Amino acid sequence: MAKFELKLPKMGESVAEATITNWLKKVGDPIEADEAVLEIATDKVDSEVPSEVSGVLSEILFNVDDVVKVGQTIAYIEVSGGVVVEAPKEDAPASVATIEKTVESAQQAVATPQDFSNSEKFFSPLVKNIAKEEGVSVAELEAINGSGKDGRVTKDDILKFVENRKTAKVETPAVVIKPQPIENTQPTTDNKKAPVSVNGGDEIVEMDRMRKLISGYMVASVQTSAHVQSFIEVDVTNIVKWRDKVKTAFEKREGEKLTFTPIFMEAVAKALKDFPGMNISVDGDYIIKRKNINLGMAAALPNGNLIVPVIKNADQLNIVGMAKAVNDLGNRAKAGKLKPDDTQGGTYTVTNVGTFGSVFGTPIINQPQVGILALGAIRKVPAVIETPEGDFIGIRQKMFLSHSYDHRVVDGALGGSFVKRVAEYLEAFDVNRDY
Repeated sequence: MAKFELKLPKMGESVAEATITNWLKKVGDPIEADEAVLEIATDKVDSEVPSEVSGVLSEILFNVDDVVKVGQTIAYIEVSGGVVVEAPKEDAPASVATIEKTVESAQQAVATPQDFSNSEKFFSPLVKNIAKEEGVSVAELEAINGSGKDGRVTKDDILKFVENRKTAKVETPAVVIKPQPIENTQPTTDNKKAPVSVNGGDEIVEMDRMRKLISGYMVASVQTSAHVQSFIEVDVTNIVKWRDKVKTAFEKREGEKLTFTPIFMEAVAKALKDFPGMNISVDGDYIIKRKNINLGMAAALPNGNLIVPVIKNADQLNIVGMAKAVNDLGNRAKAGKLKPDDTQGGTYTVTNVGTFGSVFGTPIINQPQVGILALGAIRKVPAVIETPEGDFIGIRQKMFLSHSYDHRVVDGALGGSFVKRVAEYLEAFDVNRDY
């Protein structure tokens, strides 16, 4: 019998780690090649990790909710016959150190169960993941003096704390950790008890994992960026007429439905090329000018949650390519088949609040981006139409564009000019254009 190392596979260029959410197999279970062994989560995307070989699961190295880096061994599978496997090297110090660190972390977790939701202080999901991985307790985390806004603990703060603790260059804050009984798996702190229905008729439901992530991201974004909004009304009559004229032939030729979204995405991508100052991100006191234009497309899921798949190099796509990308990501998002890399690398985000009848909105920026555009519902409204013969009242198709931007790095002139340029592209749409 030989052992095969089941490693966390690479899931995209920008994905470095994942959280184990569920083991589908237990030690001793037989496994077929390509059969799913466990479920993982990266940010908002859930995926399965299949086995590359057939055998028996002999050892599990990580527990549910553990954060694992890409390339790390997460389990061993016993295989028989002449199968070529990657056997663990007994003389490799790095492998031994990794396993010892895993065991030590597991022992600490058993001795002192960690639940960062018990803290009254806000910590970002990234900070909590680092704390959990490095065995930093809730009390230690609360004792760190954060350098972020309102004393918030940043990624650099906790990494510095961990490094100082390892090298013993500074003393760690003195903390008192109250022992908790191992058999008590549910936190019982008074300030975090599950709420109780006053009248007995209310239903109390805990947030699922994705909703907790979204909640953390939204709060962190509001605390990080100085949100400012600009609104502009756009006449999209020509776009409505053009789509009505070509949508049947478009679907017949391309096999794709033509919605308004790819048309709006095309205009946004053009405007970002005109105003590259909106295609940036912020890292501390530094501004990162993004080379590629990758448009995030906020999508509502059937379970009520939200996800933002990304159209890579959107400025290089024509209307057909944009329609295919929008439909593909939208369909896979609803089916729960997005890959981790599908939600990474966005440089600007668009959300279609008009889908639900909203006229306009004030969307929250998707960090670390600096802007997000909300598309309002298209409505028939009376409007003044200017002609050489004079002005008259007519029925036009109009909508509002709502632009939220980060006032730390984007002033009103840039934020307002950008959304105005998007509107100009939409109003100048050629009703006779080809696709």
